[in-house]
Amino acid sequence: MQTRLLGADEGAIAAAARVINEGGLVAMPTETVYGLAADATNGVAVAGIFEAKGRPRFNPLIVHVADIAAARALGRFTQAAEKLAQAFWPGPLTLILRRQPDSPISELVTAGLPTLAIRVPAQPVAQALLAACGRPLAAPSANRSGHVSPTTAAHVEADLAGRIDMILDGGSCEVGIESTVIDVSGDGALVLRPGAISAAAAAGILADLAIAPAMAGQQEPDAPKSPGQLASHYAPNARLRLNVTTPEPGEAVLAFGPVVPPHCGPMINLSETGDLREAAAKLFAALRRLDAEGCRSIAVFPIPREGLGEAINDRLLRAAAPRP
Repeated sequence: MQTRLLGADEGAIAAAARVINEGGLVAMPTETVYGLAADATNGVAVAGIFEAKGRPRFNPLIVHVADIAAARALGRFTQAAEKLAQAFWPGPLTLILRRQPDSPISELVTAGLPTLAIRVPAQPVAQALLAACGRPLAAPSANRSGHVSPTTAAHVEADLAGRIDMILDGGSCEVGIESTVIDVSGDGALVLRPGAISAAAAAGILADLAIAPAMAGQQEPDAPKSPGQLASHYAPNARLRLNVTTPEPGEAVLAFGPVVPPHCGPMINLSETGDLREAAAKLFAALRRLDAEGCRSIAVFPIPREGLGEAINDRLLRAAAPRP
């Protein structure tokens, strides 16, 4: 298969919509990371996502829709879901909802679960593609399963060229880290994956918000309810050492903040000013760059855990976990 790399103008979006409506696969930019989009109602197309990524089929996918009305047609909204959707959509929040009985979404998308992961993206290209397709799009990150998530079209091309039909190049992703996932399918609300919206921000909307034990990689669910719950995920080829203050000789360094001790290996500073938003936006690109330089070990400096730091540390912990 030859993968076409296009820009993100009106003609490119129309061409991408034709590919998706014919059952093909298109990588699209979102505000979080690039997603690999297919018609969520077409089981054969969805199977193509799993094949292209090498993704385990027990790992469910996120469905992207244009607005809250489209989400309500697919999932049952609880009071908590309504509050979170009104506060954060469109944006980097995924809600886990009970499926509507007449939902047309493929069973492959949900991995056979009675729940559905739904998001309304804010990125203009993603919104334009949803409008042009006129249907919900299943869209996990556009990378090889378990590898570092892509934040540019070049990252997608490096992982999936020859495996998918088209890549829409919308530039670098603004947020650079995946959506927060909150389960609102029953009573209450449970954060399953930290992301661009902090747990504190969500708790400002829902006072009874809870945190899942598996969120920080403490356990690996046998049947995950959302993407990003596997203990080993977002992983570069290099070994990661976390919360390092003294790098080993020749070791690559992923730094954070203004103070960097002497070292003799390659170094990328996620934010010299200690800005967590800048660090999140640069994280995956930095890991890919150090990998491309052939680094065998990466020493990661401590990163605060408040706000976006919660999500950054979650991704680093999974990236450093033993490989399956």
